[in-house]
Amino acid sequence: MGLPCTGKTTAARRIEVERQALRLTKDEWVKALYGHENPPSAQDVIEGRLIEIGLRALELGTNVVIDFGLWSRDERSALRQAAADVGATVELRYFALTADEQRRRLDRRQAEAPHTTWPMSDRELAEWAATIEIPTPGELDGSEPVGDPPAGFATWQQWRTHRWPPSVA
Repeated sequence: MGLPCTGKTTAARRIEVERQALRLTKDEWVKALYGHENPPSAQDVIEGRLIEIGLRALELGTNVVIDFGLWSRDERSALRQAAADVGATVELRYFALTADEQRRRLDRRQAEAPHTTWPMSDRELAEWAATIEIPTPGELDGSEPVGDPPAGFATWQQWRTHRWPPSVA
């Protein structure tokens, strides 16, 4: 998990090879389906579909790398619980950079591989940095139990379906 240009996909590609894992990178799917557009409603649906594929792969005994930002604790908790429900363990990795280094990487990516990303303003990067919920040490090392789902949801499965809808509305 982490903000854009912090190294998530680079690490996911390495883990994919090292662990013989199925890598599920949301941005690659959004780019393939929408090109220059980046509609939020489609992102949520694509993430949800990839999560379902990942859970099925875990059930079949395949390692999975989810390559999304996962900025909220609730998102991470829902996926930690879903993995536990299918008997899998989770390794959560957090990627952080200074704002200057993040901008440098984004500018380099825009110059060298613009087909892999979207333009992002300094204002957007700052807004996103202000909204991300940094994982706790217990989340990262797995020692902190997953708590109850947010109010209004009886299960994390219900919350997942709400957060990651099955289709674009």
